[in-house]
Order: sequence, then structure tokens, then C-alpha cells
Amino acid sequence: MPNQGTVPPRACLRGVNLGGWLLLEKWMTPSLFQGMAAADETTWCAELGGDAPARLRAHWTHFITREDFAWLKEVGINAVRIPLGHWIFGPPYPYHAAYGTAPHPFVEGGIDILDRALDWAEAHGLRVILDLHAAPGCQNGFDNGGIRDVCEWHTREEYLDHSVAVLGRIAERYRSASALYGIELLNEPQTLIPTDLLKRYYLRAYDAIRKHCPPQKVAIVFHDGFRSHREYLGFMQPPDYENVLFDVHRYQCFEESEIEMDIHGHLNLAGNLRRKDAGTIQQELGLPTIVGEWSLGFDPEFVSLWPGPFDHALRNMDTFQTEIAYRAYASAQLLAFEHYHGWFFWSYRTERTPEWCFRECVARGWLPSRFQ
Repeated sequence: MPNQGTVPPRACLRGVNLGGWLLLEKWMTPSLFQGMAAADETTWCAELGGDAPARLRAHWTHFITREDFAWLKEVGINAVRIPLGHWIFGPPYPYHAAYGTAPHPFVEGGIDILDRALDWAEAHGLRVILDLHAAPGCQNGFDNGGIRDVCEWHTREEYLDHSVAVLGRIAERYRSASALYGIELLNEPQTLIPTDLLKRYYLRAYDAIRKHCPPQKVAIVFHDGFRSHREYLGFMQPPDYENVLFDVHRYQCFEESEIEMDIHGHLNLAGNLRRKDAGTIQQELGLPTIVGEWSLGFDPEFVSLWPGPFDHALRNMDTFQTEIAYRAYASAQLLAFEHYHGWFFWSYRTERTPEWCFRECVARGWLPSRFQ
């Protein structure tokens, strides 16, 4: 029987992702990529070469600041999820052909920014999940995995070894940080990666983190890998594995059936079916579950994945009706996700996609002005 006692009665984490900061995504900050062929941080660094450090360090300094942490605390957000690349500590790291002639193309110094982020979080009472978002060789073929249109992480043992080593170093470095709530083992590994391989990696990573971070202090988070939670039944269960969280991402704009939905279909999926999912997953799996990513986006064109436009959800609506639709969609999702252990909106800031920008969604009244 599942360990029902591990399932919380209500959400405890109300969070926001700090995407596009320590790991670039072109659709989030297109100004950084203007005039370039690069499609991700790997090719961005390789293309810019010696010009990359100054540009990226300026971005790190200004994109997210201490004032942003203060604002999040003020509106009632109590957690942030920070995506990281496997190069966060600098070289050495495994080579990939996308690097070109540079064996170590990534800009160094991101770890100092991360140190600062943990200090800011502590100062403002925010909890932090550190998320290995981009693994060597890329685990999903997305730009958020570091190398777009490449998914080779699972094909070389050195890629797996390096991922485990990085997680161990993160745990060792931040084991005394009071703001550290959890460490996520890998973001969105693609379905072509065998589940058994993924499980073996998760177990290795768990052990590497637990050498430094006891379960009483730090949660360990693993993503569903775009597959049913039932593939993980009996996996990482107490008492052998403690303080483990399951992560699902809940977007409604990437499946063809979802793209074709009108707003009423979206509201039913978000507020009704996704709410039922929360109970089913946590009861059957026996693990507290978070929604690590969600947004108000309906149109995948905005995230540079498919040409559009895809305007089915809001078609034939005037401005007033569109505003109501966004508010209703946000409310339906929030009500559903409060049945999980927590949720994290994607993302805190973008340059020109308001449906994916937490600050903009709050400013426009689509999301609440307070989260307490």
C-alpha cells in the first residue's frame, strides 16, 4: 500500500522559477541572441567566444536582483526553483561537438551568482530548489537542456558520471545553507531515455546528495520524465529513501489536442482533471508531488517550438473576454495545484511573453496580487 502519510493535505510551496537567468533560453531573452545563429546557451557561448563573459555576467547582474527576491516575499511567494547548467562550477566537464573548437566554452562565475541567490533567499525567508536543468550531452533536445535538437545525455557514461558529480558538489557546497529546501536531479529527461536507466541515475544521484545533505534538511526531487507516474510505483519509498518529492510539469500548449481546445476545454482540464490527477498520483505513488512548472501560455509559437499562430483558446474574444479568460485559467490552475505539495510558475521574468512572465501576470491582474 502507498504510504498515505507522506501526502500533504495542502500546498506548502508556492513558488516561481528563476528561468533564463543562470541558464539561457532564447525565447525568454531574445535580446541576448539578436543577430546570432545560436539557439541555446552552448552555441551562444561558442559563437561569441571571448565576448561571451562580459555579456553574460552583465545579464546575471541585472536580470534577477536582490530586489526581486524582496518583491516575491512581499507578494507571498515562499519558494524559488533555480535552473542550473552542468557547467555551474566551471571546467572540467565533458566535451560535446556543439562546443566547436573550445573545450570549455561556458562562461565561468555562475557559482558566485548562485551563492548570492542563496544568501538573498535566506535574507527574505524564501526556500530554494536547485535544479539540474541542463546535463552534459543534453537530456531532452530542448534549448533548456543546453543544446537544442540534441539528446545524448544517456548515451555516454561520462555524461551520467558528471551529472552525479555536479549534484554531489552542489550538496556539499550548500549543505549548511538554511534556504536550501531541495535539489532536483534532472529536469525533463526525454521519453526516449529508458526508464530503468533513468531510475538507476536517480538512485546514484540520491546517494551522492545524501552524503552531504540529510533528509531532515534537504528534499530530493525527481521529474517524471514525461511518462506515467505508474512507471515509478514502489520507487524511492521510505524508509530506505526519505524526503523525496515527485515533480510533474503541467502545461496545456504542447499537445495537439490541447492546442486545439477552446477556453472552456482548458478550464475543465486545468481545474477538474488536473485536480483529480493530484490525488491519484500522490495516493498511488506514495510520494509528495510538486508541479515544478506551469504557466498561462496557450500558444507554443511564443516559446519558439512550432510556427503558429495557435490562437484557438482565445479566438473571437474581445479584450474584456480575453482578460477574463486569463484570470479564469490562472484561478483554475491554482485551485488544482493547491492539492499538490507545491507549485512553481514558469517563469519569473521574460522579455516579451507576458503569459509566461510572473511579474507581468501579476501586474495585469491575471494572477493574484497576494499568495497568502
